[in-house]
Amino acid sequence: MATQLIITALLIGLAAGMLSGLVGVGGGIIMVPALIFFMHYAQHQAQGTSLAVLTLPVVILASLYYYQQCKMAGTPIDLRIVGLLSAGFLVGGYFGSKMALAINQEMLKKIFAVILFYSAFKMLSWDMMIAKWVRGLF
Repeated sequence: MATQLIITALLIGLAAGMLSGLVGVGGGIIMVPALIFFMHYAQHQAQGTSLAVLTLPVVILASLYYYQQCKMAGTPIDLRIVGLLSAGFLVGGYFGSKMALAINQEMLKKIFAVILFYSAFKMLSWDMMIAKWVRGLF
């Protein structure tokens, strides 16, 4: 493996890991686009790689740290909810991957971009700003 490829992969992993620990994102929002743009992966390949990276050994330290800190703050993580979410995620991930592999790569890129854009739009509260602007017109 070339040194540049190793460094690029480590930097992508570092950025995704830091953002995952910081705000709970990393795989889809950072890793998938980075693998596509910097390592020239296909969309399906990037998504599959991201999912493979986000297995238990990678997130266990961040999860344990959050668990300890939230417990000390009096806002503990409910492990029953974690279990239920995990079960749904497991089933959803399986069927989602089957759907993704059945979709043309270019269409999948567009779906991915729309989801990212919609998430950013909502998180920045631009939907409320536009709604106020439209109401002001009438």
